[in-house]
Amino acid sequence: MAGGFLSGNQTLLSASNNTAQLRFSNGSDEEETTDISPRLEVLATISVTYAVIISVGLLGNTILIKVFFKIKSMQTVPNIFITSLAFGDLLLLLTCVPVDASRYMVDTWLFGRMGCKILSFIQLTSVGVSVFTLTVLSADRYRAIVKPLELQTSDAVLKTCGKAACVWIISMLLAAPEAVFSDLYEFNSPDKNLSFKACAPYPVSEKIMQETHSLMCFLVFYIVPLSIISAYYILIAKTLYKSTFNMPAEEHTHARKQIESRKRVAKTVLVLVALFAFCWLPNHILYLYRSFTYHSSVNSSTLHLSATIFARILAFSNSCVNPFALYWLSRSFRQHFKKQVYCCQPQPPPCQTSPVHSSTTTGGTAIKGNMQMSEISFTLLSGYDVNKENDSISLNDSSK
Repeated sequence: MAGGFLSGNQTLLSASNNTAQLRFSNGSDEEETTDISPRLEVLATISVTYAVIISVGLLGNTILIKVFFKIKSMQTVPNIFITSLAFGDLLLLLTCVPVDASRYMVDTWLFGRMGCKILSFIQLTSVGVSVFTLTVLSADRYRAIVKPLELQTSDAVLKTCGKAACVWIISMLLAAPEAVFSDLYEFNSPDKNLSFKACAPYPVSEKIMQETHSLMCFLVFYIVPLSIISAYYILIAKTLYKSTFNMPAEEHTHARKQIESRKRVAKTVLVLVALFAFCWLPNHILYLYRSFTYHSSVNSSTLHLSATIFARILAFSNSCVNPFALYWLSRSFRQHFKKQVYCCQPQPPPCQTSPVHSSTTTGGTAIKGNMQMSEISFTLLSGYDVNKENDSISLNDSSK
């Protein structure tokens, strides 16, 4: 924002709050009531909104991670990336979102100089993990669809864990300058009568640094990754289009089912990419605007503040929507999600039945349960059920 990609809205909020406090102290009693009431309503709305984002995000991402580690069939290649994405979202939700919410309540930075550096680093790292993981996932889907018959190697899961770790390392390296240069800088409000300190990677007077920082963030964390993802999906679309005219023969039924299942996974990844692009675009646009217009002061207008709040809430919402997008797209994940939500509910007491009826019912239930478990193969992303003889195809699809 004014001072930085993710932490600079402190300058805008402080300017707006200080200006409101100045009007409050100089006005009449009637003016005091008029000024403070809307502010309290807005703060209450913002607080509830942030609380919902944190609660929903913690619920969804925690269940997603639990499903991955608890159910062995879920521990596949694309699911490793999705789980890494969930860890990045949890990091943002637990650290940066509460800190951002606190800025609307007070006019000063509460977390000190080291807090400014650490939180700025965490925020940018989380954004990098999200967009770079989606990029690697798109590359993985391209390889799986273009080469559907390529056999899975025994160390595929280990290699995928290594790729996910590399994404985190690269994201932290790119966010390292944020930790080095972020500090508490002095800012002025538009009327020149107020000054305050806010967390930012540079002072607002450094015009070249503002413009360079905003352009680099826009390119590295938005334009370049989304361009690569777009290129992969154009190639995927071409491959799928050609496959409609050159379908495998009847003896390649397994390969055809593999392709169909991988198409479902590719569709899911594309939805996650679209959500990221939609949620983060307003934040990037506002940061670019401020970087090229703020020279010695910040814009504390109500319209600008409203746009900032909207962009921030939309950006943070991206950290809680992915599990629910999977819930909507994947029938298998929806089933596991419901099981995890309902697992803590008390079970009804068993009915009293005669010994003969009990043994008959128990035997029938066991047979039915065994038949169901032998007929259904769960995959987190694909939502594609096949019978037992095709289990290896379904699981290999998700792991490729």
